[in-house]
Amino acid sequence: MDWLSYILIEHSPLQAIVVLSLICAVGLTLGKLTVARVSLGVTFVFFVGILAGHAGLSIDPEILKYAENFGLVLFVYALGLQVGPGFFSSLAHGGIKLNMLGLSLAVLTLLIAVGLTWVTPISIADMMGLYCGATTNTPALGAVQQTLNQLGQPASTPALATAVTYPMGVVGVIIAIILMRKLFVKPNEITDAPIHSIPRPKITEFEITNPGICGKTVADAAHFTQTHFVISRLWRNGTVTIPTSKTVLQLHDRLLVVSTPADVEPLHVVFGEQEQHDWNANNIDWNEVDRQLASRQLVVTRRQLNGKTLGSLKLRTLYGVNISRVYRSGFTLLATPDLRLQLGDKIVVVGEQKSIDKIEPLIGNAVRVLDEPNLVAVFIGLVLGVALGAIPFMLPGISMPVSLGLAGGPIIMGILMGRFGPRLHLVTYSTTSVNLMLRAFGLALYLACLGLDSGAHFFETVFRAEGLLWIVTGMALTIVPTIIVGLYALKSQKTDFGTSVGMLCGSMANPMALDYANTTLPGDRPSVAYATVYPLCMFARVILVQIVILLMAG
Repeated sequence: MDWLSYILIEHSPLQAIVVLSLICAVGLTLGKLTVARVSLGVTFVFFVGILAGHAGLSIDPEILKYAENFGLVLFVYALGLQVGPGFFSSLAHGGIKLNMLGLSLAVLTLLIAVGLTWVTPISIADMMGLYCGATTNTPALGAVQQTLNQLGQPASTPALATAVTYPMGVVGVIIAIILMRKLFVKPNEITDAPIHSIPRPKITEFEITNPGICGKTVADAAHFTQTHFVISRLWRNGTVTIPTSKTVLQLHDRLLVVSTPADVEPLHVVFGEQEQHDWNANNIDWNEVDRQLASRQLVVTRRQLNGKTLGSLKLRTLYGVNISRVYRSGFTLLATPDLRLQLGDKIVVVGEQKSIDKIEPLIGNAVRVLDEPNLVAVFIGLVLGVALGAIPFMLPGISMPVSLGLAGGPIIMGILMGRFGPRLHLVTYSTTSVNLMLRAFGLALYLACLGLDSGAHFFETVFRAEGLLWIVTGMALTIVPTIIVGLYALKSQKTDFGTSVGMLCGSMANPMALDYANTTLPGDRPSVAYATVYPLCMFARVILVQIVILLMAG
């Protein structure tokens, strides 16, 4: 019994590891259970921690605070690192509209929460906890607690409020989705057509019939139009070659051109006749097409190429090969000279086999290298993220400075590192499994500490009139604004149902509701919309709750 007491009861670093590991293990196991195709996933760790705290388990307060903060920082930084590469591109390609809708939901929910403090006995601190639970936003809860600590006020009850309303937040978004689909959406309005935040390149065949371009080089042709394009193959007199910028174009040359769909018509004007053969079908035998050439997909694994532009490699000039497409994070990118390569990119190379063999060592193509964790960039990003979160800045009307905190700083730095790290030749690439591991570990650790800290007073809070009021308030904060913004997106903004649902789930930071949407709706629209709005809405909530606390509780 002394041994059992030593590892479970007596406060020590060893006892903290055992208790937190047990909470995480049990919570993650129970989180796999599904009811009506809904599961709480890693969130179940929160409730196991509450039960453990209610049962009397505890760990050293300093260790608890360290583990809680470290888990939160690790989770939000890994999240930012994952969405960073596509975040700014999504804003440039239709994402602004979705983000404005997502932000309107975040603001509307907050305004309703603040308004309810005037008609209910709930304090603003507890209401912000209800807000975080109703929107399933644990990083925002971290910001609430940090701000209350700065003000010297107790920060435990907002965590209790979040714990009470969190399950209602998960279920409430799903209820709102079901109600909108049953009452306001016709079956023919649900589409399974894919949606992409970045336009997919299109392969088009042209025959040169424009006399004005005959005798001109490929470089000259590029000056005739503002569009970006890549000529991957040139057929002349039955022979296929890889053109360079100095290749002279002749009448009746056939070109295979890679561009964005919107640029096809301008290129039609430049080159002449457009062939009708569909080069974008999945069943094209490129080996048959390239009998005189070779086409291979190489993976960028040389660290020296991270952040370099395609044009700086001079592959056409030095090796006579052409890069037609680049695959990155599920997107197909046009291989323009100014495109910066990132570790893990897959590039399609066309040319003679001996030339491709020569450039393979230059590109790397050693997939095993990608399995090596790039921990240097992770730790640098964590340091910079925490430092960014600690920078105070003043807002009009607020006497105390506001900071991004441990919830906001790391996620912003993760987005910046994921997007701009390669430009600084920092290797920020990590496999999907590694990123998921970091996020799941950080979130589980944070939720375990949060639940353990809240558990001692959880049930005595829930089983009283105040607890019932919290539950009702949380449900209202989830369902009412979600339906209002959802209907506005559907009816006024003419956003399709799948995209609207993904936007709502992303704004409410609700991956469980997204999982429900993915199992009941066709296509990838919900997932794409979710990823588009999640980072900005997460960041906005972290800042908004701090402002409200400072204005009303300071």
